[in-house]
Amino acid sequence: MTQDPVQYIHDLRWDAVPDQVRAQSKLALLDLLGIAAGGASTDLSRIIRDHAVAEFGGPLPLVLDGRCASAAGVALALGMTIDALDGHDGFNPAKGHIGCPLFAGLWPLALQAGATGQQLLEAMVLGYEVGARVSMAQHGTVADYHTSGSWGAVVVAAAGARILRLDRDQTRHALGIAEFHGPRSQMMRCIDHPTMVKDGSGWGAMAGVSAVRLAQAGFTGAPAITVEQAPEYWADLGTRWYGLEQYYKPIPVCRWAQAPVEAALALRTAHGLTAADIALIEVETFHESIRLAVSQPEDTEQAQYSTSFPVAVAMVKGAVRPEDITGDALKDAEVLRLSKGLRMVESAKANAKFPGTRLAKVRLHLTGGRQVESDWTEPRWDHTAPPSATELRTKYDGLARGALGQGRADLIADLVAGLDSAADLAALRDAITPPRL
Repeated sequence: MTQDPVQYIHDLRWDAVPDQVRAQSKLALLDLLGIAAGGASTDLSRIIRDHAVAEFGGPLPLVLDGRCASAAGVALALGMTIDALDGHDGFNPAKGHIGCPLFAGLWPLALQAGATGQQLLEAMVLGYEVGARVSMAQHGTVADYHTSGSWGAVVVAAAGARILRLDRDQTRHALGIAEFHGPRSQMMRCIDHPTMVKDGSGWGAMAGVSAVRLAQAGFTGAPAITVEQAPEYWADLGTRWYGLEQYYKPIPVCRWAQAPVEAALALRTAHGLTAADIALIEVETFHESIRLAVSQPEDTEQAQYSTSFPVAVAMVKGAVRPEDITGDALKDAEVLRLSKGLRMVESAKANAKFPGTRLAKVRLHLTGGRQVESDWTEPRWDHTAPPSATELRTKYDGLARGALGQGRADLIADLVAGLDSAADLAALRDAITPPRL
C-alpha cells in the first residue's frame, strides 16, 4: 500500500481491508445512527434542521426529518444532530471525534453519487484512517486545541473525493480548501462556556462537502499542509488501522467526565450505597476534566459538558441515560445537592497520562464520617478494552428503538449489517429519512 495519502484515497479497496476493520466500520456506522436517533429529539437538532431547510435548499432528504436540503445542508444538520447527544465514537490522541463529521459529510455525497453500500463503507474506512492522521498532524503542528470540525472538514474532503471519483489534482485541491476553510474553533471555549456550538462537527462536515464540490468545479486550494507536509504522520498508512483504535461511549456525556462516573458507580455498587449515604463527592482527575465545571446545568449542553453533574446523576440513579441530562431531570434536588457540593482535585498523575488515557479517582465522604475511595479508573470501551459487537448493538437498541420503534430500528441494523452487498443506498436512505416517532 502506498504511503502517499492523496494516492491512498483512491487506491484503498474493500477486499484489501482486514476483516476486523470491515466489521468495525459497520459497528461504527450503526453506533452513529443510534446517536443520531437519540439526538434528533433535542432542541439543537430541531433548530439546525429548520435552518438547513430554510437556508440550504436542495433535493436530498435530511436524516430523521423527511424534508430536503442540499448536500451541504444535510451534512450540517446530520453532524450537529449526532453531536447533540455527545455519545459518539472518539480518538484519544486527537481529543476529538472522527465518525461524526465523516459520516455527516459522506452520506449526502454518497447519495448524490449513487454509491453502493460497499463504496460507502470503503469511504468510511478511508475516513477513519485519514481522520486519525490528519487530526494528529494538526495537533502536532498547531498549538491551539481546535474542535473536531476543523480537521473533520479534511476528513470529509478525503472521503468525498473518493466517493465522487475526483482525480488526483482535484483531490489535492479539495483537501486544501477544506483545511483552509475548516472551522478552527477553540474547543476549550465551548468546554468553559457550553452551548450548542459543541464540537464543530456539523460545520466541518458542511465545509468538507463544499470543498469537494468546489474542487470538482475547478476551484483551487492545494496543498493541505497537514496532508502533504507532515509525512511523519502518514508513514504507516495501510499497516496500522486506526479504525480499530477508536473509543466508544457507554453514556452520552463528554469523555472527560466518564472515568469519574465509572469510579462513582463502582463505589456505589461495591458498598451498597444510596445518595442519602453521601455527604460529599471528591474527584481527583486531569485538568481538562476539571474544566467541565458546570455544577448546576440549565440545558442539555451544560449537562453534557460537566463532570460533577453526571457523577451526581450516577450516584443518585445508578446510571446516566439521555433522559437524565435534559428537561426536568436537570432540576432533581438530590442530584443538584451532590453536584453543587462536589470537590474537584487536579492530579499530576492523571495530567501526565492525558490524552492517551483519561484517569480519575473518586472519594466519597459518607454521612457517618467514613470515607471510601476508588482505584484509579479509566472510561469503559476504550480501544484497549473495546466493547463487543453485542454491547454496541445493545447501546444502539436502547437509543434507536425508543426513538424509532423496534421494527424500524431493527430494519436499520439489518441494512447496515448487509451494507457491503447492497447495490445502492436506497433502502437505508428510506429507513433513516422519516422523522422520529
